[in-house]
Amino acid sequence: MKRSSFGNRSKPDAKKKPLPDRREQAKKAAVRALEKAKRAADRAGVKLSEWEDEFLGSVATRVKTFGRAFADPEKGDPRAPLSMMQAVKLKEITAKAKGDKRPSRGASRKKNSRT
Repeated sequence: MKRSSFGNRSKPDAKKKPLPDRREQAKKAAVRALEKAKRAADRAGVKLSEWEDEFLGSVATRVKTFGRAFADPEKGDPRAPLSMMQAVKLKEITAKAKGDKRPSRGASRKKNSRT
């Protein structure tokens, strides 16, 4: 009996698992990321602003209810659970919770040294 180097691929008893739903995976990942940011801020003792706290809660609720937190297709991929700006704000809140000193978007530009 010959054995393949790739293993026994044709098992008659093996049940095939259904392929995972990509939208459902993205939805769960977004909710986990929002909850993780909130937990990280609580554990680190970082005081989130009222707006940031409301943002995390409302976006998580919308993702759980509707599968995504935005309706305008110009704001991001229609299959994505968060818009581009929501993802940026989530990263900023996560960085704040971790204590990272990240410059604002415009602060990283270098000024022209020639005068």
